[in-house]
Amino acid sequence: MATFVLTATMNTQDEQFFKALGARIAQARKDHGMTQQQLAEQLGVAQQTLAHYEVGRARLPVSMLPVLGRLLMLSLDELMGQNTQPAGAGARRSTKRGPVSRLQQQIEAVAKLPKTQQQFVSQMLETVLAQAGH
Repeated sequence: MATFVLTATMNTQDEQFFKALGARIAQARKDHGMTQQQLAEQLGVAQQTLAHYEVGRARLPVSMLPVLGRLLMLSLDELMGQNTQPAGAGARRSTKRGPVSRLQQQIEAVAKLPKTQQQFVSQMLETVLAQAGH
């Protein structure tokens, strides 16, 4: 609730900044095939709170930016809307982003498991790949 009190004091420049930041977050979330509920859970906030961030009705806490960047695979510069590469530098790093595949989501989920469970999954994969001739 305090978040909404803070938004009442935003000046026009702040409003524009937070609306643009929210739009970048929403687009990156959609590009990764995530729902607001999924991202909100990973951030530890309510879905409605994330919705307010995405439309710029509430200020996003600065402490949340590194977590958002990691979850959405964006640098802080990209989250802030800064062009991180000079013109023509795109050959060094691809800026194309698409939805995260189901396999990539599963790999990320496995990486969060305890080591013993990770080893079990790894052994299962090795067995399947060996049977497939890989």
